[in-house]
Amino acid sequence: MHCWVDGQPADAVSLKDRGLAYGDGLFETIAVKAGQPVLLDRHLQRLDEGCRRLALAVTPDLIRSEVLAYAAALGDGVLKLILTRGDSLRGYGINAGAPARRILQGSPPAAYPQAHGSSGIRLFPCATRLSEQPLLAGLKHLNRLEQVLARAEWQDADHAEGLMLDMSGRVIEGVFSNLFLVHAGQLLTADLSRCGVAGVMRAELLASAEALGIVTTVADISLAQLQQADEVFVCNSVYGIWPVLGCGPMSWSAGPLTRKLQGIVRALLGV
Repeated sequence: MHCWVDGQPADAVSLKDRGLAYGDGLFETIAVKAGQPVLLDRHLQRLDEGCRRLALAVTPDLIRSEVLAYAAALGDGVLKLILTRGDSLRGYGINAGAPARRILQGSPPAAYPQAHGSSGIRLFPCATRLSEQPLLAGLKHLNRLEQVLARAEWQDADHAEGLMLDMSGRVIEGVFSNLFLVHAGQLLTADLSRCGVAGVMRAELLASAEALGIVTTVADISLAQLQQADEVFVCNSVYGIWPVLGCGPMSWSAGPLTRKLQGIVRALLGV
């Protein structure tokens, strides 16, 4: 399927694009089922927050309409929406108010092994640490070099994801997912006010757990807390939930709360 750039079929962008030059922009990766983007409102809410914080000039209604039209044409698959600040000459200074460039790409449905969800996965303990920058924390901005370096740390099939800590040794997230702990029937996920990506599935699970009366906490997580957890799982908006069975010497079981939330997410994703 053709990519769209600013609403028109295209296969290239300008060499002067600030997304290419500086990573100056944002992106969303959206599952599409039967022509409908899944969790679209949450994706657009995060995108709106990113545009506000990066001062990207956008028209939200236009973005929504283009995403819906592209998803309808895609059918089933994964839609990637990229916003950049558009073209510039040399230097970091921005042209305030210039409209953001809109790029839409489509891919076939993600082909992760079914066993990741049913049997669980192991995490690779990444040496790459997440740097702390509150101005960018939570955003899905275009500079993902920390994740690129972390993902390059393992090539074996024994690990489906990596565990990432921040510079202070706090547990933050997976390389391409958010992390949850279960302890005594309560749900815990990392505070992302310093670094990390505030995933839309993370937000959906926090809301679902609250609706079910499950106590949820967003706070700093230590490696000791991770080791003492009863259950651990990772999530994102494309594959849903994968139970985590181990990371280095640590091990857990795929427990009842993880399975309960998996059922909710599977219904949401239509899998």
